[in-house]
Amino acid sequence: MLSPLDYIFGLFSLDIGIDLGTANTLVYVRGKGIVINEPSFVAVERKTRQPIEVGARAKEMWSKNPRDIVIVRPLRDGVISEFEITAAMLDYLIRKAHEQTWVPIPRPRVVIGIPSGVTEVEKRAVYDAAMQAGAREAYLIEEPVAAAIGAGLPVQETRGSMIVDIGGGTTEVAIFSLGGIVISRSIRVAGDEMDEDIVRYMRNKHNLLIGEPTAEKVKMQIGSAFPLPQERPVTVKGRNLMSGLPSAIEVSSIEMREAISGSVNIIVDTIKDALDDTPPELVADLMESGICLAGGGGLLQGIAQRVSDEVNIRAYIAEDPLTCVARGAGRVLEDYNNLRRLLVGTERGSTRH
Repeated sequence: MLSPLDYIFGLFSLDIGIDLGTANTLVYVRGKGIVINEPSFVAVERKTRQPIEVGARAKEMWSKNPRDIVIVRPLRDGVISEFEITAAMLDYLIRKAHEQTWVPIPRPRVVIGIPSGVTEVEKRAVYDAAMQAGAREAYLIEEPVAAAIGAGLPVQETRGSMIVDIGGGTTEVAIFSLGGIVISRSIRVAGDEMDEDIVRYMRNKHNLLIGEPTAEKVKMQIGSAFPLPQERPVTVKGRNLMSGLPSAIEVSSIEMREAISGSVNIIVDTIKDALDDTPPELVADLMESGICLAGGGGLLQGIAQRVSDEVNIRAYIAEDPLTCVARGAGRVLEDYNNLRRLLVGTERGSTRH
């Protein structure tokens, strides 16, 4: 039975779903939807390690920062690499979410999406960071589960459904039936790896040194996983490694498709591997329902066509794929009684299975 204090907290507390992503962190507030979408970047003072800027303003400094400021990406491959800075980022985001609501009690209940392949230590780090940031209760949910819920897949029905969540640091593949994961795969190859592929390609093929921000921009402009109806060029600026001087080179979308082909092939092979281990009855369901692609990587041009062509099952992009995990985490809070069993740990202050 709820205590009077718990009852008051239940009436007035802020329920928040967080997609703690390698590239972007999104915050979903119950009743308001996505209220924050910030890059997962923090600018800190080099000597004191105190945060100066968080989110978009920190990312604007990326590769342009002065010597006394360090730009930190506190999450790598979907897990926390800088605990204190992650806690500071979460604290900033939770406070910012409060500024956009009328809720007077500053200790929210939080559900956070995590990659399915993380260790118990990594789960505990996420939980501790959320509690340190001021959460009253913190629960964890595997990202493919949250993405499937956010994409509207019938994860609790008997018929099978499949999600491929391509984020910044990890790609999550999962097949569901009866509210549980039947088959899952988690690999640390995703959007960041594609950016690094482009940096290497430009250095090796054109002797042009570019940074990850430029590579990310080129990927978003002309990157693709499947031949485009009309191939396009773009001008890439950087430093010529032969002369050491600034240089601009025009590259085509065909070249960029070649540059990221290694990472795309790994993602496609992971999908094939998951399907290869899937029971035949579920495969039959998937041939009817298709494969849903979510995450920022789902915005890569031609990725759905490539997957469809490779596995002979229709693939489609979820509505607003970038926000699926955050929306799914938020929906768990909105329908907590029915969906609580999908959480990694459902006891207050717990990360146990």
